[in-house]
Amino acid sequence: MSRVRLEFTVEPFVDAQPGEHVLAAWRAVEGRGYTLSRGPFSSEAVVSAGEAPSLIQEVLRAALWGGAMHVSFQVDVLDGDSP
Repeated sequence: MSRVRLEFTVEPFVDAQPGEHVLAAWRAVEGRGYTLSRGPFSSEAVVSAGEAPSLIQEVLRAALWGGAMHVSFQVDVLDGDSP
């Protein structure tokens, strides 16, 4: 199965003080056992292409329930054929 890079942004953004909406999204990814790279404007993880759709749903739900006003995703296939 292919791997994909799942990058997401959760707003509102507050410098150096991630709100509950951001923390909840991070926990959704880390709760599945993936390593999360936390950047200044977005976060990303390399995940199984087969798990990506349900993980996106989980991140979105967690962020919105945490108070997010905007959530965006970008998904890039890293290897293999299209998922």
